Amino acid sequence: MNPAGFSEQVRRAWAIAKKDIRIYYFKGPVLIFGVFMPVFLFLAFFMGSRQLPLSFLISGLVGMTLFFTATAVSPAIFPWEGSAKTLERLASCPITIEAIVFGDMIASLLFGIGITVVTVIIGLALGLSLLHGITLLAAIFLAACCFSAIGMLLAVPPTNVPSNIMMLSSLIKFPLVFISGIFVPLEQMPAWGLVLSVCSPLTYFTDLVRYSFTDAHYFPVVIDIAALAVFTLVFTVGTMYLHKKTMPRRM
Repeated sequence: MNPAGFSEQVRRAWAIAKKDIRIYYFKGPVLIFGVFMPVFLFLAFFMGSRQLPLSFLISGLVGMTLFFTATAVSPAIFPWEGSAKTLERLASCPITIEAIVFGDMIASLLFGIGITVVTVIIGLALGLSLLHGITLLAAIFLAACCFSAIGMLLAVPPTNVPSNIMMLSSLIKFPLVFISGIFVPLEQMPAWGLVLSVCSPLTYFTDLVRYSFTDAHYFPVVIDIAALAVFTLVFTVGTMYLHKKTMPRRM
């Protein structure tokens, strides 16, 4: 693809993202699974774990917030559009499948970053000190890209029933939360728990958030960033490839 054609596809992807923002941000499932769910999980854990420092709790909340919000929008977009019969019209436009997927990822990324920044501000208002602001901003952006790609990967099954995708999404996301050091510090995990935790990109993001607030970390910062970058690349390439395979089956 020539540079002019690539630029045009990026412009169309941004148009897709703006459409998603207008239509899907305030859908019930997006608000429930993306905003209310991490808040309720945090409050339930906070009530039973008052002995843990506030920095640990807020870091976990930031990790959950970005993970749930960035994966809340993208999984349901294709099923909603498939059931509304608008996906065929979109596919008939001069836009590549990769640009459609990229546009949906942009919408998820912006939603995740916006809500997460609010969570960080709440943590600062409660008295936490931000020791590594640049690291935190880079981690939020990179993790938002990674989690939005995961969200699109969850939307690969060619079903036009949003509830089916949301159920699959929950079955995958909740185990990842519990093995990622959000509720139990990595230092206190058994060996098998650590083996599972390294398979979750949320582990590395949460580790970076705690480093940003407390200067403490389990993995070296370079490892955390490199792991997030690798996960982002793998999930993005995978979701682009798989959606090209399954898109015709949605029509």
